Amino acid sequence: MTDQTDFAAIVAETARQRPDDIALSFAGTTWTWAQFVDRIRRNAAAQRAAGLRPGDRVAVLDLNHPSCLETTLACAQVGTVNAVVNFRLAPPEIIYVINDAGAKILFIGPEFAGAVAQIREKLPTVEQVVHVGGDGDEYEAWLAAQEPDTDHYDASPDDCFVQLYTSGTTGFPKGALLTHRGMLAHASNVAADFALDPGSVVQVAMPLFHVGGTSYALLAMARGARISMLRMPDPNAVWDMLERERITHTFLVPALLAVMAQVPGAAERDVSALKALSYGASPMPLPVMRACLKLFPGVMHQVYGMTEACGVVSSLGPEDHDESPAVAHRLTSAGKPIHGVEIEIRDPATGEPVPVGTAGELWVRTEQLMAGYWQKPEATEAAITADGWLRSGDGGYVDEDGYFYVTDRIKDMIISGGENIYPAEIERVLAEHPTVGDVTVIGVPDEKWGEVPKAIVVPAPGQTVDPEALLAWCREQLASFKCPKSVDVIDELPRNPSGKVLKKDLRKPYWEGRERQVV
Repeated sequence: MTDQTDFAAIVAETARQRPDDIALSFAGTTWTWAQFVDRIRRNAAAQRAAGLRPGDRVAVLDLNHPSCLETTLACAQVGTVNAVVNFRLAPPEIIYVINDAGAKILFIGPEFAGAVAQIREKLPTVEQVVHVGGDGDEYEAWLAAQEPDTDHYDASPDDCFVQLYTSGTTGFPKGALLTHRGMLAHASNVAADFALDPGSVVQVAMPLFHVGGTSYALLAMARGARISMLRMPDPNAVWDMLERERITHTFLVPALLAVMAQVPGAAERDVSALKALSYGASPMPLPVMRACLKLFPGVMHQVYGMTEACGVVSSLGPEDHDESPAVAHRLTSAGKPIHGVEIEIRDPATGEPVPVGTAGELWVRTEQLMAGYWQKPEATEAAITADGWLRSGDGGYVDEDGYFYVTDRIKDMIISGGENIYPAEIERVLAEHPTVGDVTVIGVPDEKWGEVPKAIVVPAPGQTVDPEALLAWCREQLASFKCPKSVDVIDELPRNPSGKVLKKDLRKPYWEGRERQVV
């Protein structure tokens, strides 16, 4: 495999050219490129000494720590695969992911030592547990026991070296096989559209089990940029790092941005070094967006992406974050495909392209795509067509100007009296109401229309929700068939470990005992 398609070799080449430049900083410690690559090579040597061979898996269960990135790049060098575990999962789910991957070495942070001790006997493939950080740190000794290994496995560009699990809202998660080709294409495509280069300083705040953490870090490494990593995405720590380290690029989720906007003194923070603040992974409520446009003028990129495509596939750039009446509707769009990506809207039933403005399923084609789902050939075949299109499962449409709008998951679409209704459109309207803190919309059975929208609302702090007032609010802004027919008020929405609302749990009581089941 050539240096141009071997992820670990590209990082090693940066270290050869710029050995004394800073590659990464974390918790007050910095590593130069030479030091960082030395650690990667010792990790590679330790994997080989432990008997790992190309195709074997290791797993990481930890909050953000440089060791996870070192392990991923060592896997790229050895031919092994790092399966990064979502630390928010419940113990049965953690057991499932580690066993599904067949991990032979498990790296764990101090916060998870107790949990792993309780489930250790249920992890039959794990031959070694390595504690990372804290008082019981074994990782540093594990590295120090080896001499740096410079040998690179002759991998194919389509070999997987990092396995991230998708957070499905039904069933167990699936391991997406992310490859050298896919990750390097993602790095090249994003860098082309986001002005990311060796002089950039990239904040990695999102968890590394998420594509917005690992893929974002890897694209920075591929471009020779400096990384500043946070262990947890604490809003005050994010602000402090943005200022102190003169961050030029960051990716944050809307829920975190909403809290950051409420931090006292936010408007006085110096973020003048920032060139690109990317946000995505969930819808951005318009009130939060307006607050952020004041805090981060001229640098906001809404990004739409997915684990199966190594991250970002489309972007709404700063020039389109415009509240002028003629174009303000674009603030709810996913923008246009980034460099190197094709997106089309297809009929989910027939797979045929649909006309402009017609709702359908977003299909994506790019070199960034995963090789498939780990040991799930049927799921892979259902997701990726023979001619290389990924069926995203997301519903949406494209307007006459080429902007894509992601309306909802196809399975969450409500069909009422023959009309297709996307809950996200209703949710955006409800989120604008001052009494609403959190909201989701589901379809519930209706004898006349088949199903109708129901809003489930969590009050904003200190507010009382008046269901009739909310319904009137919707009637002012939505077509009558889209308006919720009822409102429930609850204390908290059920979510999976990645924060996605578990609509199936909310729908279940209404559809039990019926011939048609909406899951």
